[in-house]
Amino acid sequence: MSAVIIDGFQIAADVRHQVAEKTAELVKTGVHPCLAVILVGENPASVSYVTGKEKALAEVGMKDRSIRLPESTSEEELLKIIDELNADESVHGILVQLPLPKHINEDKVIMAIKPEKDVDGFHPVNVGNLVIGRKAFLPCTPHGIIVLLETMGIKTDGAHAVVVGRSNIVGKPVSLLLTRRETNATVTICHTGTKDLASITRQADILVAAVGRPKTITADMIKPGAAVIDVGVNRIPDATKKSGFRLVGDVDFENAKEVASYITPVPKGVGPMTIAMLMQNVLEAAQIAAEAK
Repeated sequence: MSAVIIDGFQIAADVRHQVAEKTAELVKTGVHPCLAVILVGENPASVSYVTGKEKALAEVGMKDRSIRLPESTSEEELLKIIDELNADESVHGILVQLPLPKHINEDKVIMAIKPEKDVDGFHPVNVGNLVIGRKAFLPCTPHGIIVLLETMGIKTDGAHAVVVGRSNIVGKPVSLLLTRRETNATVTICHTGTKDLASITRQADILVAAVGRPKTITADMIKPGAAVIDVGVNRIPDATKKSGFRLVGDVDFENAKEVASYITPVPKGVGPMTIAMLMQNVLEAAQIAAEAK
């Protein structure tokens, strides 16, 4: 029996619909949620992501303060723009699209964004609050994964979750969210230093693959009946496609779906949730700013 395919596209649309309703209510009070997205250079993947964010902002009725800068923009110029946006009360969220050109220090840029406008959830203050369980802007992809699990009714309480990948953007934060009291999973984090990866992934009731390599997780590495969340977005050559490539995840989807009970596809799985949760974070930032007035 094949796994239930988790429709992240539809779940994300439902989240955006709820955000749109709450945004409309907030606008009536005189506060119009606004996100400033800064893109430096023309990395094709980054341009695509930013375009997706701009489209989502329009859909939920938020203001879009997109700033597109040339590759040659200096670190000093970028930090000056962030300072100006920090001081602008009409801007509720600031997001700098990563990766940045090599001559710009990403850590310095992330640190420059006010924690209360850090809707990506990358600032050390928000990361620290996540670790100790205080209210914080949650990183969008990890938060989206938790919402997918909740929406599908996948039991996390007492479950053994195995996270493959330890990035600051997905692996570490999703591990922390899974161990929170309200989620209550037991978590194992695997990475490049893990010996006999398959013996650990086969213990997972919930398996999160976030390694950035195509089809790293094969069907024989999955416990029968496990819920599989595939965070990977990898381009592989495909002559049948107009673009010359197609997107695949970190999981061998076709074979894995015959073993798992639930599985996210790539695309239209975790990806749409990332932007939906970003919209939710911008809404929360605007609500907090409105209450502080």
